[in-house]
Amino acid sequence: MSDIEKFISGFKRFQGNYFGKDRNLYEQLKHGQNPRALVVACCDSRVDPAILTGSDPGDIFVVRNVANLVPPRESGGGYHGVSAALEFAVCQLNVEHIIVLGHSQCGGIRALMRDAGECEGSEYVAKWVSMAAPVREKVRRELPHETLDRQSHACEQAAILQSLENLLSFPWIARRVSTGDLSIHGWYFDLQQGELHGYDPAIKAFAPLKAGEGFKDSLPRKPEAA
Repeated sequence: MSDIEKFISGFKRFQGNYFGKDRNLYEQLKHGQNPRALVVACCDSRVDPAILTGSDPGDIFVVRNVANLVPPRESGGGYHGVSAALEFAVCQLNVEHIIVLGHSQCGGIRALMRDAGECEGSEYVAKWVSMAAPVREKVRRELPHETLDRQSHACEQAAILQSLENLLSFPWIARRVSTGDLSIHGWYFDLQQGELHGYDPAIKAFAPLKAGEGFKDSLPRKPEAA
């Protein structure tokens, strides 16, 4: 079976599941979407956030890009696809959670750690991942004698935290976080171990996520100005 035939057969199964006898979900979704979470994930084919979280259609609003990066707020020219998706999810859909979902063996982060050497002649990838260059330099300073694999692992997690900080550069996100209407989370999928980790600011580290332990913010809310 070719890839295209596999995809078409897969759609037939989807069609049977959601548009067959049990049409309740799409009967609701045809009137509009109401996801409670936005997930910023990597384009990596092994890390589909809907599959990883067992989500149904309509559960999560997803933005995917190379290395699951959130750029800081910018004004002026250019096409701001991630920023537009953030604005739509937060200001129009009123999501209650934003999750930045990184993963191990990330090709974008590996290219960054190699100074984008794998992207020789690249028109877009090298410039895109360069927004995390400060994270790379921090990792190199703190782990100067570690292997590239160990440095890349550290950079994958540190880049998630940079993206969480960049989220707060958008005033309409920072405002909702400060009032408690929006929570932001850093998650990391370990492909080797098959584990999902979340950043816990109390211990300043990523730890395995377990059902029933609550949905902790990965960055503590800043107190409102007096």
